[in-house]
Amino acid sequence: MNDSLRKAFLEDGAILIKGLLNNEQLARCRAAYDWAVENHGPHATRMFNGTDQQSHVDNANPLAKERLEELVSSLPFGDFFADLWVSKKVWYFAEEVFLKAGGHGSRTLWHQDTSYLPWAGNHWGNAWISFESVPKKNALEIVRGSHRGPRYDGTTFRDPMDPTQPLHGGGALPRLPDVEAERCLNPDAYEILSWATEPGDVVILHPGSLHGGAPVDTDFPDRHTFVFRFFGDDATFHPLPDHSDSGYPKQGVLFSEQLSTLNAGDPFRHATFRQLI
Repeated sequence: MNDSLRKAFLEDGAILIKGLLNNEQLARCRAAYDWAVENHGPHATRMFNGTDQQSHVDNANPLAKERLEELVSSLPFGDFFADLWVSKKVWYFAEEVFLKAGGHGSRTLWHQDTSYLPWAGNHWGNAWISFESVPKKNALEIVRGSHRGPRYDGTTFRDPMDPTQPLHGGGALPRLPDVEAERCLNPDAYEILSWATEPGDVVILHPGSLHGGAPVDTDFPDRHTFVFRFFGDDATFHPLPDHSDSGYPKQGVLFSEQLSTLNAGDPFRHATFRQLI
């Protein structure tokens, strides 16, 4: 890997890696993805319109844990992230599953994953794998360099009239900017990273980056995306506001037991997750 990629990820918070997965690896990912959609976890969000499935989001499905750990261990991500971060070790955290179908999937609201999960440090990475050829207008969008800025309160994703409705509240975290409203007034208000992708390409995203988008429409009606999350040596535990009444599940989630052993600032490697290298 060249230094320019390392520098881009460190400074920008997102990079595109062309052809990281070969056809055989991609086929195994798709088989695991299809299984995960059919065998969803307890916190999956699924929306339907008549008999057609329109959207599905699942996160850290305990039913898929063993299957996905074995899959990820056979993929090139351990060596890739060790090289990207210059990290001695790399661990796999968990997955997220996205399905938008039927041309009825609106934009995902702008957010940071670190508003929902207790993460800090440079050595975090989400590997976005889409199984279709995704046009840029339907792709994920990232605010360049935003992972180096403040950790904002998350959106609840519940109020269509307020895309920044606070997840935690109480003023512990600054409120999300309304990125889309500001872009409507000034298209250059933010420097946006986004790429058209082909099967086998992987978007690597720091989870502290503000990101959103990836809609589907009549021209691009279906998108199936697997996200695998990884961390390295420089990854620390950064608790969420303890007064939060956001409703984000704190019990029964795949990793709640592991995280209960960590205190603020502890290296994340002290928790028990699958080590890749």
